[in-house]
Amino acid sequence: MKKQIAILPGDGIGKEIISSAITVLNEIANLFDHDFSYEYARIGGEAIDIDGTPLPEETIKVCKESDAILLGAVGGPKWDNNPPDLRPEKGLLGIRKSLQLFANLRPVIAFDSLSDASTLKPSVLNGTDLMIVRELTGGIYFGQPSERRKAKSGEEIAVDTLYYSREEIERIVRKGFELAALRRRKLTSVDKANVLESSRMWREIVDEIAHEYPGVEVSHMLVDNAAMQLIRNPKQFDVIVTENMFGDILSDEAAMLTGSLGMLSSASLSANGPGLYEPAHGSAPDIAGQNKANPLATLLSVAMMLKYSFGMNNEGSLIEKSIECVLEEGYRTADLADHSELILSTDEMTNKVIETITILHKSTKMSAN
Repeated sequence: MKKQIAILPGDGIGKEIISSAITVLNEIANLFDHDFSYEYARIGGEAIDIDGTPLPEETIKVCKESDAILLGAVGGPKWDNNPPDLRPEKGLLGIRKSLQLFANLRPVIAFDSLSDASTLKPSVLNGTDLMIVRELTGGIYFGQPSERRKAKSGEEIAVDTLYYSREEIERIVRKGFELAALRRRKLTSVDKANVLESSRMWREIVDEIAHEYPGVEVSHMLVDNAAMQLIRNPKQFDVIVTENMFGDILSDEAAMLTGSLGMLSSASLSANGPGLYEPAHGSAPDIAGQNKANPLATLLSVAMMLKYSFGMNNEGSLIEKSIECVLEEGYRTADLADHSELILSTDEMTNKVIETITILHKSTKMSAN
């Protein structure tokens, strides 16, 4: 199968983890007789420095002409004092809006072998397997006005607008129900309906759409309670569906269930265009260029890309299984390790995963014969 992938390395450790992803993709292509081609483009701080904008038009064009998009990370202290329209994060928000990537999927799986990497008890963590479905192109991150101005009294004030249309809520809620129906048939809708009018409309729409999915158990949870419950008893959740800002916060909190942000993958999907796949962590400029970054979230994002965009379920599952095996063997990157474990560099971890992919693939072929 032939597929074109837009590659947006971005800033900080983005180039390193994307290099790992390309190496793994090339191995998958070799083992399964696929043809992956790559078109590179700029986004974030690098694009600001070279093109004068965090999201060049050429980048949007490359993405729209591709079958899927793989992104590293954006941002860093170099651009912290830039005006709002020249911040690297504007590139990320802009590509989501330009491609209408309204559904952000973040799987959270607590690997038994990583139970010691989390500060939570193994008895709390073991068996955790949930999916956070976050609305990605609406809400307070995109609402207008978003500005600072003078009040009539002369005092400086800041205004951010939380805006949602019925259509925006319906499509993300329906995506949550669709995924729950394919998993353990349990959906938790997270809102702040005791305070926000947008959340009250959100809750009404969830109840309306629930009638279309009679086999899915639905519950509502206020976001402050959800934040507590994620840590207290994460196994109670199957699919969580929520709005943009709540999803941003809860999915990063969920990193504690995996032991590190370096283990959180994500997919951002539109109704019919190319999906964007990226690790949920940031650009980690403090370790950029040191070959220390954890590539596993990026490799898990590659697995999601193979499954969701290309229908390559066996290939995606092979990557996931290989990562699980490597972790079970005790190999770690620095963010996951204590002194008793085998600490690998970015390149070494990537090579260990590729080695395991090759072994498992060969074993599967031999079993089939």
